[in-house]
Amino acid sequence: MPRVIADADLFEFTLALADDALVLGHRLSEWSGRGPSLEEDIALSNLGLDLVGQARLFYTYAGELDGNGRDEDDLAYFRNADGYRNLLIVELEPGDFALTIVRQFLYAAFLHPYFAALCRSTDARLAAIAAKAVKEMAYHLRHSSEWLIRLGDGTPESHRRAVEALDLLWGYTGEMFEPTTAEQRVVAAGIAPDRTQIRQPWTTTVDAVLAEATLQRPAQRGMQSGGRHGRHTEGLDRMLAEMQVLARQHPGAKW
Repeated sequence: MPRVIADADLFEFTLALADDALVLGHRLSEWSGRGPSLEEDIALSNLGLDLVGQARLFYTYAGELDGNGRDEDDLAYFRNADGYRNLLIVELEPGDFALTIVRQFLYAAFLHPYFAALCRSTDARLAAIAAKAVKEMAYHLRHSSEWLIRLGDGTPESHRRAVEALDLLWGYTGEMFEPTTAEQRVVAAGIAPDRTQIRQPWTTTVDAVLAEATLQRPAQRGMQSGGRHGRHTEGLDRMLAEMQVLARQHPGAKW
C-alpha cells in the first residue's frame, strides 16, 4: 500500500520541477534575437516557451500544496536565489551556441524518460502535467540531438566547441540523478519515479548520440551539486535580478 505523503514533501518536489523549467526557459529566452539563424532563433524561443509553460503548471500546483495563498507569480518572482531549488546545470549562463545545445541535449535526454515515468504517477495532477510535457521534451531531445550531431561531426571549430561544452557541463549531470530526502519520500509513496532508475536510459541515449556526433563521453570525475538545497552559482543571482525586477518594482500590478 502506498505511503501517505505530507503536502510539504510534495510541495518541495513539485517546486523543484517548476524551478528547473523556469530557469532553463529563461536561459533559452536569452537567445531571442541572437540565434545563429532566424529559424533557430525562433526554435530556441519556442523551446523556452515550452519550459515556461511547464513551470506555470508546476508552480500553480505547488502553490495549492503550499497552502499559504501563493500563486505562480509569487513563487517565480518573490523568492531569492537561495530559495530556488533548481539543478545547477540549468542556471549556468548561456555561453556560446554549442554550450546551449549540449546542455539542452543532456537535460532533455534525462527529462524525456523521467516525464514518461511520471505519467504513471498516482497523483493525477502530476501525471497530467507530465503527459503534456513528455511530448514537448521528445521534440527538445530530437532538436538538440540533431544539432549536436551537426556540431560534433561538422567543422573542426564546431567540433572543438562541442567538446569544450561537453567537458564543462559533464560535471553537472550527476545532480540530475540525486533525489532529495523529501523526494525519496515522494518516490516511496508511488507519486514520483526514482530518478536513479533514469540513469540507464539516459546513458544509452547520450552514448548513441555522442557516437554519431564523433564525440566522446568525458572522463568520470567529481560532480557539482547543491542546487536542490539552495546553493547556487552567482549567475542565478544575476538572472533573477533581471527576471524579477519589474514584478518587484510593481508588486500586484495587472495589465
